[in-house]
Amino acid sequence: MGEKDLRQHYRTLYRQAVAQFRAGVVEIDPLIDAAEDRRYGITLLLRPDPPAREKISAFLDKARSIEPNQYFYPPGDLHVTVLSIISCYTGFRLEDIDPDAYRAVIAEALAACPPFEIRLQGVTASPAGILIQGFPEGPGLGNIRDRLREAFGASALQQSIDKRYVLRTAHLTVIRFRERFANEAAFLDLLEVSRETDFGVLRVTALDLVANDWYQRSARVKLLERFSLQATPG
Repeated sequence: MGEKDLRQHYRTLYRQAVAQFRAGVVEIDPLIDAAEDRRYGITLLLRPDPPAREKISAFLDKARSIEPNQYFYPPGDLHVTVLSIISCYTGFRLEDIDPDAYRAVIAEALAACPPFEIRLQGVTASPAGILIQGFPEGPGLGNIRDRLREAFGASALQQSIDKRYVLRTAHLTVIRFRERFANEAAFLDLLEVSRETDFGVLRVTALDLVANDWYQRSARVKLLERFSLQATPG
């Protein structure tokens, strides 16, 4: 998805979500505080660097001062999903798969993939949460996703790539909703003034394969492998 189409996609998401918010429609996550939530899966992701985390945290601090009871992603949980390999579901256990087989497929797919950049600019929304907009600079991220789709499609490994939706964006989910808004007008004002906030440019030199719960909570995330992206020789 090119930047023009991606920008339009984020804009449409935002307008539709805000219209729902103003109509009193908020998708509350019933499992976000559920101790019995056992959904688990594996994901290839990337983490924002410290400067980006700091800028995102500053935005979240403002949001928290207005809507303190919502769920705010801790800095260490922030991520961009490169590809959900096995989408989280109840009953999945890491012992049921061979992690080495997944490592091998991913390593081969990434062998010729150089580092890439993602520009983080502005916020958007869905009925269920608030997102930081990510704009890949160049085809690097898209190429990686396509190579991974092809590699896993040719394998016999358990996977659910693109089963929920085809991932084309590069966003970070930063807020999920526990309850209806206590201060709707002030919260929507913050979103509006943050629509073009510069959160930095990430130079992505490594991707992490992790086992994770639905929310990528650090306490439940297990790093399975870190893959370095190698710059193409000049």
